[in-house]
Amino acid sequence: MSAPQQNHAGTAFKLVGVVALMGSLAWASVPFYDWFCRVTGFGGTTQVAADGSGTILNETIIVRFDASLDRDMPWEFRPAQDDVTIRIGETGLIYYEAYNPTDRPVAGTASYNVAPYSTGAYFTKIDCFCFTEQVLQPGERVMMPVTFYVDPEIVNDREAKFAQHITLSYTFYETDLPEDVAQLASDAPVVQN
Repeated sequence: MSAPQQNHAGTAFKLVGVVALMGSLAWASVPFYDWFCRVTGFGGTTQVAADGSGTILNETIIVRFDASLDRDMPWEFRPAQDDVTIRIGETGLIYYEAYNPTDRPVAGTASYNVAPYSTGAYFTKIDCFCFTEQVLQPGERVMMPVTFYVDPEIVNDREAKFAQHITLSYTFYETDLPEDVAQLASDAPVVQN
């Protein structure tokens, strides 16, 4: 092989290596970013725990609740209360109300975050409707619980400790119906007027 051919082969090999490396990094970036956000609370990502904190401080914080819908989501969705004052470390239970005013079953999934973002690492959910897909039948109204606490470690964070309130926000998006519900909906008799 001549020198120019060796040079071209080496360059081609390096380019293939760069493309493979970039593809690997792109593939790994989504799960890595998700893991990073969950560990650090970056971008208002909340934490998840099986139980309460075990430590309750005498300091309180106001937790506000917000609800919104994707523009294509036909539900009505709102918090049952605007806010709650809770002691740091104390387990709280609140509800969001959802209503399907349509004449068809509608499935939805909620995305969520907290603000200010610095508090995300300390806002911990024990149970939440947002962990699973929700399906509402035509005309169905439900109260969906959220069980949470604010981790007492928030008082040691140099930025988050100054937060006097946390806003928990949810946005519901319509998703495809689960196969069993979709089958039942398609099997339902058609009522003609």
